[in-house]
Amino acid sequence: MDALVLARIQFAANITFHILFPTITIALGWALLFFRLRWLKTRDDGWLMAYRFWTKVFALSFALGVVSGIVMSFQFGTNWPGFMERVGNVAGPLLGYEVLTAFFLEATFLGIMLFGHGKVSERVHLIATALVAFGTTMSAFWILALNSWMHTPAGVEIRNGEFFVTSWLEVVFNPSFPYRLVHMLLASGLTMAFLVAGVSAWQLLKGKANASTPKALRFGLTVGAVLIPLQILAGDFHGLNTLQHQPAKVAAMEGVWQTERGAPLLLFAVPDAEQRTNHFEIGIPKGASLILKHDPDGEIQGLDEFKGAHPPVAPVFFAFRIMVGTGMLMLLASWGGLWLLRRRGWDGAALPRPVLGGLALMAFSGWTATVAGWYVTEVGRQPWIVQGLLRVDEVASSVPGSHIALTLALYLTVYLALLVAYVSVVKHMAEKPVPMPEGPAGAAQPGTPGVVA
Repeated sequence: MDALVLARIQFAANITFHILFPTITIALGWALLFFRLRWLKTRDDGWLMAYRFWTKVFALSFALGVVSGIVMSFQFGTNWPGFMERVGNVAGPLLGYEVLTAFFLEATFLGIMLFGHGKVSERVHLIATALVAFGTTMSAFWILALNSWMHTPAGVEIRNGEFFVTSWLEVVFNPSFPYRLVHMLLASGLTMAFLVAGVSAWQLLKGKANASTPKALRFGLTVGAVLIPLQILAGDFHGLNTLQHQPAKVAAMEGVWQTERGAPLLLFAVPDAEQRTNHFEIGIPKGASLILKHDPDGEIQGLDEFKGAHPPVAPVFFAFRIMVGTGMLMLLASWGGLWLLRRRGWDGAALPRPVLGGLALMAFSGWTATVAGWYVTEVGRQPWIVQGLLRVDEVASSVPGSHIALTLALYLTVYLALLVAYVSVVKHMAEKPVPMPEGPAGAAQPGTPGVVA
C-alpha cells in the first residue's frame, strides 16, 4: 500500500475508535439528567442508583473520547498538513469552539457530577448534570458543522488555494448539516438505549440485578422503541439530501453502475469494480427508485457518470447494508422486548432467558450501526476531502509509507487493548454489587425499594 492509502487507513482507525465514546456520552448525558429528575421527584433510590452507576460509565467513556480525540487532532498535522494549510480558516474556529465546549462545560461540571452529590445543593448538582448534557450536545454540534461543511461546502471563497469564509452562517448551517446532526443525535440515543438495556439484561442473567436494573431496562427499551422509527424517517430525509448533493455516494450505496430508471433495491450483491457490475444480485425491482425518487420509474445516476471521482464501491455498499440491517434488528429487539416486558408486568426478571441474552448481545449494537454509517459517510466522500473543491491526495503529507505502517500497527494494538479494557470494566461494574445510597442526599426513604437480593 502507498503512503496515501496507509494514511487514510490510519485516520479511519483513529476516528473509528474515537467515535465509539462520544456516541455514548452525547445521549447518556441526557439520560443521567432524566434519572436525576426522576429521583428528585419520586425519592426512589433505584433512580439514584441508576444515576450513580451510569455516571461512572459516562466518565469512563468521556475519558477515552478525550484521549482519542487529541490523538486524532495531531494527525491533521502529521498525515494531512495540507488540510489545515488550505482549510484552516474554516476548520480552526469550528474545532476551537468544540474544544471550548468540551472542556469548559463537560470537563468542568463532570467533576461536580461525579464527586459533588451530598457536597453541593441538589439544585447545583442538577444544574451541573444539565450543563454536562448540554456540553456533549454542543460538542457534537460543532464537529458535525465542520464535517457537514466538508460534504456540502458553502459560505466560502478560494483565493490562491486557501479557503476564506464569506458567511459563517452558511458555513455552519450548510445544506447537509441539519440532516447529519439529527441523524447523529438519534444514533447516539439508540447507542445509549441499547447499552443501558443490554447491561441491565446482563445483570438479570447473572443474578446481579439491583433496584435500578428494572428501571434502566424499561428506560432503554422505551427509548430504543421510540427513536428507531424516527431514525428511519431521518435516514430517508438524509438520503434524499445526499442524493441531491452527493449523487456518486448514493450510486455507490445502491450499487448502480449505469444510469437507469426503475433501479432495484439491492438486498445483496457483490460489486465488481473491474467489470463495473454486480454479481449475485438479490433485489426488489424498482425499490431504489421508489425510495430515492418516490417514483418507481425514477432515474438514478450511475457511477459511470463520475469516472475518476466516485468512491470505492464495495466498502460503501456493504457498510450501508450493515447499518440498515442493524437498525432493523434494533427495531425488532426494542419493540419485541418492550411488548414482552409489558406482558410480564414490567418485571425484567420474568423475561425469558433467551430474550435477555439477545438484549445483552445487542448492548453494543449501536457501535456497529454508527461505525458502518460513518464509513458510508466518509468513504462515500472519496476522492474529495472537501466535496468538489479539494481532493484528499492534494493535502496528504510526504511521510514515508513505512513510517505510517509502523504507527498504524501501534495505534491498532493500543486501541484494541483499550477497547477490550473498556468492555471489561463496564462488565465488572455491572456485576459489582451496588451499595444502597447513604447520607442525607441519598438516604433511603420509608417504603422505597432497596437492593434486590
